[in-house]
Amino acid sequence: MRAAVIFGLGSREKNLKPFQAGSDASWLIGLPASSSAADAILVFGGDGTVHRHLAQLVRLQLPVLVVPCGSGNDFARALNLHSTKDSLAAWRKFASGSGHLRTIDLGVIAPLAGDAPHGRYFCCVGGVGLDGEVARRANELPRWLRGHGGYVVSLPPALFRFAPLPMKISVPDAENPGAFKTQSEKPIVLAAFANTPVYGDGMKIAPKAKIDDGQLDLCIISDINKLKLFCLFPTVYFGKHLSMEAVQYSRTESLRIETEKPLDVYADGEFVCHTPVEASIAARALRVIVL
Repeated sequence: MRAAVIFGLGSREKNLKPFQAGSDASWLIGLPASSSAADAILVFGGDGTVHRHLAQLVRLQLPVLVVPCGSGNDFARALNLHSTKDSLAAWRKFASGSGHLRTIDLGVIAPLAGDAPHGRYFCCVGGVGLDGEVARRANELPRWLRGHGGYVVSLPPALFRFAPLPMKISVPDAENPGAFKTQSEKPIVLAAFANTPVYGDGMKIAPKAKIDDGQLDLCIISDINKLKLFCLFPTVYFGKHLSMEAVQYSRTESLRIETEKPLDVYADGEFVCHTPVEASIAARALRVIVL
């Protein structure tokens, strides 16, 4: 068994020791040069660490084990790996030959205007609007605070300063292959497109999302007054916001978001590009080690 290891911020070789104990695996620090150089890749970190390496992980097509030790661990949560202990158990089963592999989807964000030449993978949730402002503020916090409610801390000041912006959101037109039809064209607080149910360290923005169904779950929150919006967000932790009149929820293989002026697009808590963008699904793009 040959295992490659990626360390995110705040993790280091001491985090690897429990995985090495009792194992006859040989260990490589860093991404392997080719898929023939390793049998599996362990990623020690959170959503941002996974996000930054997705293109290489997809290219290598090696089994990936996520060890949740970042400031946000929603991707690991979606894989039912809630702690280092869970990941260690999954690794020991895999190393013994009795482990479980799962092939999952990834999202892809591609700018529609020359912001970047290629699409970028994401594992959890992408968003435009309030989501981007909250993520920007959270990323400016000290790392220890980001890992202990940074999204929640950043939400109130962003909420009361954010002004809804006109967005045109389009989805594929089933009656005209290759064409898009407008689904929403009005001031919007937030448009989130999700591969997993949860983001923001536990917020169930897309409670119906499945990581292997070939679909993005689209959640749009329309313009409502700030008090109602402030009251809405606690319900997101339980996925109860879908019943509210201001929330529109659907599933789609792809979507486009266009705005009057370029807006930040974030995914997995990381800045990706500016609008206009097209988001789509890369079905069965990554193999992961699970319990």
